[in-house]
Amino acid sequence: MGNQVEKLTHLNYKEVPTADPTGMDRDEGPRIGVSYIFSNDDDELEQQQDSVHDLGGENPALQPYDPQLHEVECSVYYRDECIYQKSFSEEDAQLEEGDEGGGGHLSTYTPENLLNRCKPGDLVEFVCQAQYPHWVVYVGDFQVVHLHRLEVVNSFLTDASQGRRGRIANQLYRYKALSPAAVVRNALEQVGCKDRDLSWRNSECFAAWCRYGKREFKIGGELRIGKQPYRLQIRLGDKRSHTLEFQSLEDLIMEKRRNDQIGRAAVIQELSSHLQAAEEDEEEEEDHHHPAS
Repeated sequence: MGNQVEKLTHLNYKEVPTADPTGMDRDEGPRIGVSYIFSNDDDELEQQQDSVHDLGGENPALQPYDPQLHEVECSVYYRDECIYQKSFSEEDAQLEEGDEGGGGHLSTYTPENLLNRCKPGDLVEFVCQAQYPHWVVYVGDFQVVHLHRLEVVNSFLTDASQGRRGRIANQLYRYKALSPAAVVRNALEQVGCKDRDLSWRNSECFAAWCRYGKREFKIGGELRIGKQPYRLQIRLGDKRSHTLEFQSLEDLIMEKRRNDQIGRAAVIQELSSHLQAAEEDEEEEEDHHHPAS
């Protein structure tokens, strides 16, 4: 079966006014407009971690983190150009961890080990089962800059990790990177920016903007004029994939991050159910047009 293409309506956020008619959000202060202006995915991460600690580590759902088991393989296209790819193909997996361009760059490490690998200007992605990935910019001297709880902050890498494993994420996006000095400067110049002065919806958009300098990562960086030039192709296995279309890169990133948060098994189940329903509808329509004689 070929790829399925559908138009995105609202898979991961609701384009509706905030739940509180006063415009106040208990965790984030006053908010105006629609509820997806800012992402709170990184805020939710700490709350989820706290709930796990409260259980005393007895949650049977918790398993050793395995990127190939928990993460979603996908590619992102702008028109016909691939601008992002995460793949665990056998060919990639056979490469050494330090090799450029292969699956080795998806290996994860403890925060302490990452410190020995990071260079100023590197992007780091911290990952954990059932949580949104958290992206940071390494600026040197064991420190990172990142978007955390609606503020751009400077902290130690080990603190920003919150105990999660991480990887250097320079190779996921295929844009040409700025110089390391420019990446560090972009990050440090934004420290202290918060709330309504922010131009990014989540930590990934902020970190990627620092490294690549593209306005597409910013809130409202692209006009939504009805066209959907971005495609998120999700690999389901067995040479099957499912494709979603988006008007902007920031919308696509929000959906990609939602998939990472719910995990590979849930995404495959969600999409398989959708595709099965679509196939049944097509069969019913064919039966309707070609009734048995």
